[in-house]
Parts: sequence; structure tokens; C-alpha cells
Amino acid sequence: MVELFIESDKEVIRFCEKVRQYNKNINLHWKTHEDWGNHLQFEDQIPNHMLTEAIAKSLTDVFISYRLSNMISTVIEEFYYFTSKDEMEEILELTNWIMSGEDKDSLLVRKKEDPYQVLESLFIANIKDTATIHYDSIVKFRLKVFRDYVIHYVGLAIDEFKREEDHQEFVNMLREYIAKRESIVDTVHVLQGKSFSFFKQNGKPFSKMELRMLMQKEPLYIVGLDEGELNLSPLVAMAPRNIYIYGDHPSEPKTLTVINVFQEKVMFKPFHHFPFPYYVKNEQH
Repeated sequence: MVELFIESDKEVIRFCEKVRQYNKNINLHWKTHEDWGNHLQFEDQIPNHMLTEAIAKSLTDVFISYRLSNMISTVIEEFYYFTSKDEMEEILELTNWIMSGEDKDSLLVRKKEDPYQVLESLFIANIKDTATIHYDSIVKFRLKVFRDYVIHYVGLAIDEFKREEDHQEFVNMLREYIAKRESIVDTVHVLQGKSFSFFKQNGKPFSKMELRMLMQKEPLYIVGLDEGELNLSPLVAMAPRNIYIYGDHPSEPKTLTVINVFQEKVMFKPFHHFPFPYYVKNEQH
């Protein structure tokens, strides 16, 4: 008979919920042990490899729910020497996003690896062919390989955090620069795409030549903008009072940057609200 010891009451409750989800045929007896907390005994009514898999998956879920954040925070503080609570919180959130996010950006950052699969494999290795399992002992002494993964992902999160900090400084500098400027145009209409398309108040498109001439009149290099960049730079050069962006992707990165820089001057609308479809058709021919 396999037996499992888990000290924490919260963790043992979560474990019992999970193990029955993974295999409804598992029967267990739960009592308390004077020295080692909660004591679970499993009946031998299912094959050993199926029981091992269900226990390992459940312990992985328990660890992620109750221990992972603390492991990440310890790495941030003791391995990377961060002390600011706000910075640590942000890096913790970024690490969780990198490790468990399903969006293409987080998958790209972690190169499609699954760190939780590593964690589950370690639990399997430590409980396979073992009649007595001490969860707290495994967590304390047997998860070094997984901790090394966490150190790696925290490092990636810190890189991401610094990039975001740099980006925010850049945005703040642009806001200050624009606040001191006179508007050259009142309203600009912008269409999303691989690159932005810019339209005047009467609906006529800005040509690339017009955009470049506008940009040449402003010392954009002062704020780190390149004259070859034709998404944000033209808007900074024009400093419009009103910017209408049309498209179907409000969280698209260059759109978000414009919204962050120009704030209340920007209004985002669905693509079908674009008021000058004639010019769009002409541009596409």
C-alpha cells in the first residue's frame, strides 16, 4: 500500500480534489500523523503506474498553487538581489506569465518549453517504486533541477521588466516633448496594418513624401526617433490634437504605444467605422 504525507491542511485538500479528477478509481484513507501532518493511504485497486501518474500530476498542481510563488520570490530576492517590493511583485507576475502563458509572446520567450512538465517528471522520479512519499521532503531536497529552471525564467522576466522600464521612460519622454509642441495638424486618421496608413481630415492619404517632409522639420533624433520609422514618428512630428485609429486589434503593440504616448488625444474605433473607404480602395489598387 502506498502512503503519502503532506503537512499542510490546505495542500492536502487540494491534493485530494485533484487526484480524484485525474483518476476516479483511486480510493484513499485520510488520517493525521502526530509528527508528519496529514497521512494518506491508497488502496491497491489500480495499476501502480496509473497511481504514480495521478499522484505526480496532483502534487505538481499543489506545488504550483501553494509553493511556486514563494520559490520565485525567493529567487528574485536571494539570487538576483532585488529588494523593492513593487519591482519584485512585477517580476513575479512576469515570471508567472513566461512560465504558464499560452499567448504567442510568452511561448516565444520560453521557446515553447513546458517547465511544469519538468516538475511533474521530478515528482514521478521521486515517487516511482516508493511505498512512502513525503511531499515536504521532496519539495525541500529534490527539486533543485526545477529551481534551476525557475532561476532561468526569473532572469528572462528581469530582462522583460527592464525592457518595459526603458519603454516607459521613452514614452514619458515623448509625452513631455509633445506637451511643449504646437500642433501642426488638428486631426489625423490612422488605419492599422503591417505599417500605419495616415489620412488627413478630408480623408486624403498622406504620401510617404509628405510624411518625410513633416518629420524632417522636427529634430526627432532628440527623442530617439528614427526618420525611417513611419508609425510613431509621423504622429510625433505632427503632434495632432486628435488621433483616430481604426482597426480590429486594440492591443496591437504599435497601437498601444501611440495610445500610451498621446493618451486622451487618441480614440480607437473598429475598422468598419473608417469614414473614407473610397481612399482605402484606391490605395489598394
